[in-house]
Amino acid sequence: MVSENVLGKPKKYQGFSIDVLEALATYLGFKYEIYVAPDHKYGSPQDDGSWNGLIGELVFKRADIGISALTITPERENVVDFTTRYMDYSVGVLLRKAEKTVDMFACLAPFDLSLWACIAGTVLLVGLLVYLLNWLNPPRLQMGSMTSTTLYNSMWFVYGSFVQQG
Repeated sequence: MVSENVLGKPKKYQGFSIDVLEALATYLGFKYEIYVAPDHKYGSPQDDGSWNGLIGELVFKRADIGISALTITPERENVVDFTTRYMDYSVGVLLRKAEKTVDMFACLAPFDLSLWACIAGTVLLVGLLVYLLNWLNPPRLQMGSMTSTTLYNSMWFVYGSFVQQG
């Protein structure tokens, strides 16, 4: 970015990319002059196959290197060489940390209250029917591993069958 210009002094640029350029110039011993692409664009292909912006300046050899927050695309890679990314920006969202509250009924959240009522009613009704049928007819076959057919055991058998657990 351009820092504040003071009374006719040349524009001075600052930022991370400029710091990298300064370090490279010092380490490799070269001098540079910074200028902005005339159309102030990053570069995109035109209808006639030419490029505008920073990429156009590099393609037409009016610039030796381009330093910018430039997205590397396959089209741009076909006409100029890129270094690997040295800085990666990602969008982050800050939220206030939620208070940790323990909800004992969180396991019921996947289903609506009416569905849980239907499940409970079904278990009660079918459990009662299993108990009555077992009481009216002498058991020839035992239910599961139960030795006595109480109402509680009948309900538990239906619930275990319903949720596929014992």
